[in-house]
Amino acid sequence: MRVEGRAWTFDEDVNTDAIYPQSAYRLAADEAARSLFGSLRPGWAQAVLAGDVIVAGANFGMGSARPAPVLLRRLGIAACVADSIATLFLRNCVNAGLPVLAAPGVRAIVAEGDRVSIDLACGAIENRTSGARIEARPLPEPLRAIIADGGLLAALERKGYIMAEPGEQAAAR
Repeated sequence: MRVEGRAWTFDEDVNTDAIYPQSAYRLAADEAARSLFGSLRPGWAQAVLAGDVIVAGANFGMGSARPAPVLLRRLGIAACVADSIATLFLRNCVNAGLPVLAAPGVRAIVAEGDRVSIDLACGAIENRTSGARIEARPLPEPLRAIIADGGLLAALERKGYIMAEPGEQAAAR
């Protein structure tokens, strides 16, 4: 599983409150997605293009279990990679079908706007703009399989453990 895209960089200790503000909870999904990172980078969500990736410092996604990865996917974010990722946020990314990888040192080799290639199976991250490359611990295969299925609910549907409600499957994608 490989993802390549333009990098949006964030520093250390970005919490879920900053990613998905409480003020967006009651908004429709598209409108809530446009509020992501609003306190850190006003207008960021409007500048994101499908296929872009997030590259962040340590402790990315710390805090509560807000479903920010669902909205990041809705915006078109193709992957999140960070020096370290909060465990709950990492699992929420997997459950939402958003490729994610903890890669110590990644923030040091990527600048805003660089082209970045992320290989979840082998843990390789390459800055296509500068040629810098690091190796990280690969995402385990069972988690990659959930992402490849489009997230946990899609994986459970595919395996026949749950059935999608009429119209739900098409609306989720």
